[in-house]
Amino acid sequence: MFRPKIPTMPTPTGHVTPPSVVEPTSIVQAVQTSQPSAAAPAPAPSRPTVQLTPGTALALVGGGTAVVLVVGAVLVSMLLAVAITGASLAICALVIRSLVNADAKRR
Repeated sequence: MFRPKIPTMPTPTGHVTPPSVVEPTSIVQAVQTSQPSAAAPAPAPSRPTVQLTPGTALALVGGGTAVVLVVGAVLVSMLLAVAITGASLAICALVIRSLVNADAKRR
């Protein structure tokens, strides 16, 4: 039950051909001729250039400001949640300690 089952290779069916022998071929190098190049035109840029207009710059600044404000609000709210949780745990610990001490003094 816990032994792995190793799959067996099925026997080939149909016509089986032996592998063919590959013989290397000779490499012939082409003769390179130099051509005088006349004033070649400058290559066109592969990517279009991005131009910032005052409107797009203002939109980028506004978007960045919005992201910073949202992230800051989330982080401040998380910090506030942790602070409130810690304060409430401290108050609970003080109440429990005072109840335990008051019960010990009565006995």
